[in-house]
Amino acid sequence: MRGPHNILRLIRTGATLERTGAMGVVLDAFDAPKALRVAARLLGWPFKWLGYNGDPNVPPAPRALTALGPAYIKFGQVLSTRPDVVGDTMAKQLRVLQDKLPPFSVAEAKAMVESELGIPVDKIFSEFSEPVAAASIAQVHKAKLAQTGETVAVKVLRPNIEKDFRKDIDAFYFAAGLIEFLSPSSRRLRPKDVITHFEGVVMGELDLRLESAAASEFAANTENDPGFQLPDVKWDVSGRRVMTLSWAEGLPLGDNDALDAAGHNRAELSQRVLQLFLQHALRDGFFHADMHQGNLKVAANGDIIALDFGIMGHIDEYTRRVYAEILYGFIRRDYKRVAEVHFEAGYVPSDRDVDEFARALRAVGEPIFGMDATRISMGRLLAYLFEVTERFGMETRTELILLQRTMVVVEGVARSLDPKMNIWDVAGPIVEDYIKTSIGPRAFAKDLGKTAMVLARFGPRLPGLVEQALIAQAQDIPEPPRKSGRLAALCLISGAVVGGVIVLIVGSVF
Repeated sequence: MRGPHNILRLIRTGATLERTGAMGVVLDAFDAPKALRVAARLLGWPFKWLGYNGDPNVPPAPRALTALGPAYIKFGQVLSTRPDVVGDTMAKQLRVLQDKLPPFSVAEAKAMVESELGIPVDKIFSEFSEPVAAASIAQVHKAKLAQTGETVAVKVLRPNIEKDFRKDIDAFYFAAGLIEFLSPSSRRLRPKDVITHFEGVVMGELDLRLESAAASEFAANTENDPGFQLPDVKWDVSGRRVMTLSWAEGLPLGDNDALDAAGHNRAELSQRVLQLFLQHALRDGFFHADMHQGNLKVAANGDIIALDFGIMGHIDEYTRRVYAEILYGFIRRDYKRVAEVHFEAGYVPSDRDVDEFARALRAVGEPIFGMDATRISMGRLLAYLFEVTERFGMETRTELILLQRTMVVVEGVARSLDPKMNIWDVAGPIVEDYIKTSIGPRAFAKDLGKTAMVLARFGPRLPGLVEQALIAQAQDIPEPPRKSGRLAALCLISGAVVGGVIVLIVGSVF
């Protein structure tokens, strides 16, 4: 349904951007060419009176997206993780988007629960409160299980949310095609791929079974992490449109006055939140990718509690192993080796000059070694990295950008608790442990063991596979084309997202 009828939706979008003053800001962020600017103005300016006004106290871009509704709010949040597309300034503006909307009625929520679970609500819950939180996709109610009396949180999707999002996503695809047609230079940003990524994120959040599975996997990975808690998933009263978790009681991590009054050590909390994130990203390759203060609480015993598992990040083991060697090179200030690792992994096109790339890496790393750790600006560092990325013709990987964005958010949370926190000292023990287990004899022995297991599983087939290959070579039969296994990567993110955070800890690691 991505046809011309979507022009009507784009007109309303353009009108709102014009009315809120966001049109020029957005076009500048994308560095839009003249043809695209003219088309955008024609879609917006004559119909300005049709646009939504929004909240004048909010910056133009967030103001427009909030006024346009849930799909646009969520799209803005996703774009806030893509400074490579919208630029660092716009990404920062979009991070303030508040995912809050007026709640729908308790009666509608109960009807949704009953329809999804096939059981009358009164037989499941003895109590079911008014909404305690309402976002663009779902809202949360506090309830009590009828059988056990346990207090739980019940997350319920908004009525008709799937249909509403589908309409807007169709319009986004239409807009992306129009942008690529009017501005061929914009294709390097892959507008349609950005929408595809957004669609994947949203469709995942619209199936609460996937969020329940993510919460369950995250809990299994972190069950032995001291000072960290996750709510339990109540699978028997959860489904596609309903998710039930144990109730998490605690103070908001962003309320410093309440934390002080309760006697919590904010400096210790600051260190722990950063170390937990690094540990999950490096050790497990599966991390909470939305770790702002609204999704973090502090229990009475001082444990950090994480909530909302709709956005999780994943990094495969091979990629983490490459990062380990990159980290090791950064710590030793061996920029030539770091550059070689990127080329060996296929992160940098082979026609680029390795020495030139090594010099670019040195320009990133050396200034950090001489800077006071409390004055490091990850935002400025990452902005420079994106410039270098474009210069060397490397494509972005969404999961790396998500890791980078989460690193910036977590650093902000940590320093809001303790402005004097030294990020290098805090990161040191986590990085040291990861490097020890990922590089060297222990890691090599582990790889050999895994390889032996694979050979044992496929052993009976190996003679036949070898014979087929030899026959094909003897008969000069071309082998079928192989799918590229090269990882299109954002090279410098690999060294700076997690690695750039710790390039100063030479002494604490070794």
